[in-house]
Amino acid sequence: MASTARGVTRVLLLADAPVLRRGLVSMINETAGMQSVGTPGELRRALTLVESARPDAVVVELGSGRAATLNACRDLRRRFPRVAIVALATSEDPAVVNEAIAAGIRGYLMINTSPTLLGWAILAARAGRTVVDPQIRRVEPSAVPAAKPFAPEVPLTRRESDVLDELLLGQSNRQIGRNLFISEDTVKSHVKAILRKLGARDRAHAVSLVLSNRQPGCTCGHGLSAAVPAPELDGSDLSAADLDSADI
Repeated sequence: MASTARGVTRVLLLADAPVLRRGLVSMINETAGMQSVGTPGELRRALTLVESARPDAVVVELGSGRAATLNACRDLRRRFPRVAIVALATSEDPAVVNEAIAAGIRGYLMINTSPTLLGWAILAARAGRTVVDPQIRRVEPSAVPAAKPFAPEVPLTRRESDVLDELLLGQSNRQIGRNLFISEDTVKSHVKAILRKLGARDRAHAVSLVLSNRQPGCTCGHGLSAAVPAPELDGSDLSAADLDSADI
């Protein structure tokens, strides 16, 4: 996605409340090197506006309408894979964070985040990094009951495991085929085998089974412990150079 000017990150803002939208517009436009390019307000307008505004990143509010917002994020990731998605959320639940990351969100921040941290997360997400707000308390392995390892009665083959990881990211059969360099028909065959081995009704049920049987803080091969914690920032202006030098 090309920016209108060199070094400018174009950001689309998706939030329900007009007050929040206005606040986000100010936060983005007051951050060096960033520019707000739209606030659709409604999920159904978001994808259309992404296509016309050509943003580099989308900031979404992840609140009460989480399911619909995550579906929109999956569609966005499928249609515009180069657009980075950062969520401003109200939940600190590790399971919700996992669900968001599986839907393609690369930055998960609490809704009371600072402008500096939001800007840093957007740049990190554009660089392909996953950032989780430092306000979110990690669940230590010793603090939770040991989870029963998730193992279907008939083990998945290595290729089926690869396809399952793609399913957890919300990828379509066509995109899975492209990512794994196999045909779409082959993907469909692997998906059928995965559903049979997991005892799942459909793709969504399979994803739910896998995520619910993994320990808190773990998702599709790289858990929250592998996500990049946002650093302590001093409020100085952000730039691509700052991202290159940050510990991410």
